[in-house]
Amino acid sequence: MSREIIHYSILFISLLLIQVLICNHIVLFNVATPIIFIYFIVRLPMHLSTNWIITLSFLLGLLVDIFSDTLGMNALACTTLAMMRRKIFALYNNREDRFKEITPCISTLGIMTFSKYLITMSLCYCALIFLIEYFSLSHITIMLIKIVSSTILSFIIILGIDSLMAKQS
Repeated sequence: MSREIIHYSILFISLLLIQVLICNHIVLFNVATPIIFIYFIVRLPMHLSTNWIITLSFLLGLLVDIFSDTLGMNALACTTLAMMRRKIFALYNNREDRFKEITPCISTLGIMTFSKYLITMSLCYCALIFLIEYFSLSHITIMLIKIVSSTILSFIIILGIDSLMAKQS
């Protein structure tokens, strides 16, 4: 159990640092921002209690907010994503008997199921964060472009990270 805690602690810190030091400064074509720190929320084991997942997600979002000066936007989006996580996972996983024992990744779910789960989680997070950022539908076109482009970019990068982690295991 302590090895798993160390693994997730390193993942938490690494994703946080990469997000605030590198990814927050990348904006492709003035619309797409890679959001990779949500991989921590995506990857948490399903057997972990919802209270722990929400607490860890809030803490991760709050730390990103502190370093990015975004006034709680990421904390709100991460907390909401953590609450939606099991429902989204249940959409793509038919195995009720093993539901609690799964850690979502390519090696446990397969590429298609994990991709559907990951794209849905990325889309939900990007939609939440950009809706919170704009807090209006007056610029809906640019907001939708940012949501879609950031979702695709984040999905590709996180899928790459997960495939690299699968090779290490």
